[in-house]
Amino acid sequence: MARHIELNPVTHLTINTIGPPGQRTFYLQGSKGADTVSLIIEKQQAAMLAASFESLLAELAKQHPQPTRETQEQVWSDMRLREPVESLFRVGRMEMGYSEMLDRIVLVAYELVEEETEEPNVVSYWMTRAQVETLIPHIEEVVQAGRPICGNCGQPIDPEGHFCPKRNGHR
Repeated sequence: MARHIELNPVTHLTINTIGPPGQRTFYLQGSKGADTVSLIIEKQQAAMLAASFESLLAELAKQHPQPTRETQEQVWSDMRLREPVESLFRVGRMEMGYSEMLDRIVLVAYELVEEETEEPNVVSYWMTRAQVETLIPHIEEVVQAGRPICGNCGQPIDPEGHFCPKRNGHR
């Protein structure tokens, strides 16, 4: 039976990697108090998540402007993965939403399942807009920190070298 873990609100949320460029494993990790949930995601999912968060924040600013607040809410600054990193599952798809009543954004991650009839495990991470604003540049930095991209073919360049099909083996 599938389970649904709800971290509402998160006290820590990050996307980070383990491993050298070209062999990195991307993790989405969130905590609520002492409970930490780590999920494996793809690099493309991380990049899309940052772009989707930016779009959602822009839409929320128009539809649900935030009142100016006297006190600054607490936002985490430590974006490192918390040890030990033990993944619960690999993410197949993610969705996001917004609760007007709570003024919180929710990121819902669904397990990648083999069979369509199989019920995926689900983790929901609830965060404030300020937390999302802090997370976006961090995600972009993590995604960009990989291998450099070849200017000819657009493929990543490995530390050992790169065979560029557009150069037809010529230097």
